[in-house]
Amino acid sequence: MKNLFFLIMIACMGFLSCRSDEVSVQKIDQIINLYIDSLGQDMLNSKIPGSYTTIFINDVYGLTDNAPVTFALKKDVDTINFIEYLAGAKRIGIDSTENSKTYESKVALSLTKKINDSTSRVSNDTMTIQYQSTAQLFQVSKIWYNGLLQFEKVEGQPNTVKIVK
Repeated sequence: MKNLFFLIMIACMGFLSCRSDEVSVQKIDQIINLYIDSLGQDMLNSKIPGSYTTIFINDVYGLTDNAPVTFALKKDVDTINFIEYLAGAKRIGIDSTENSKTYESKVALSLTKKINDSTSRVSNDTMTIQYQSTAQLFQVSKIWYNGLLQFEKVEGQPNTVKIVK
């Protein structure tokens, strides 16, 4: 009886050791760095006259008309300001195959710059983000800014969009 128990235990351990320990983990690449420039001027640096002083981003596909999207205003190594967008806007499915899905988010950017003490000018822009999703990878694939394709994913490169106004 002891030998039978011992034999069953060895067989179970052998069976369990043959299992694959690899767990498929989906890589996520969705951080977008958005730069806005005008004639070499960093338009996101509110300390420079003529630059944007207020930035508001709203989810176009959001559940309500006022669906703010969070973002961070950061500086790169050259101290140029950029908008870092991680996520937050609703994604809608636009295409699907057996192995891949395509999603889209759309955000409205309201960029305000001060012209003088009593006048401000608001620029209303849109950014459409397309994502590609497979079992192994979820990533930004294309970005349109005001209807113009500004970014297509290059494998291994950051999702950097440079807009010239």
